[in-house]
Amino acid sequence: MTDSMSLQALTGEAFAPFGDVIEFEGSDFFPINGGMADRYHALAEVELGDPQSRAVISLVASRQFDMPRRVDHLEYHPLGSQAFLPLDSSPFIVVVCPGAAEPDLGRLRAFVTNGKQGISYRRGTWHHVLLTPYAPMRFVCVDRAGPGNNCIDYYIGESEQPLLESG
Repeated sequence: MTDSMSLQALTGEAFAPFGDVIEFEGSDFFPINGGMADRYHALAEVELGDPQSRAVISLVASRQFDMPRRVDHLEYHPLGSQAFLPLDSSPFIVVVCPGAAEPDLGRLRAFVTNGKQGISYRRGTWHHVLLTPYAPMRFVCVDRAGPGNNCIDYYIGESEQPLLESG
């Protein structure tokens, strides 16, 4: 385990093992509403896990985080995906690692958005809370509601917590 993590630009290719990048740039679209709007269709799937589940839309207001920050906690959602779409035009940081019974801390990755991108975590992707060190932010959150525990927490021991700097 290293003592610090570096940030990399969020791209669809780099983020693909963990989920989808939701953005206008580079995405296919088709005209709707008599040509007065363009629809960027199905940029991410909502994974629900079972027939009793349903997709829900929530709003999240995140306070500004201080940096540098230790990555001390991860969570994952075994029963459904979870997406965050920013309502504000500020970059934010996404920390992820591959899904398994426990996170592989040696494979933690940190991405910084361009301020216009959203993300959708695949079911079972370990992730830190969204980090908003540049400004407070608001998000639309799309995820699963229904029976079963869809949030598993993992607390990282102090000696294994990498330091994340905002670069």
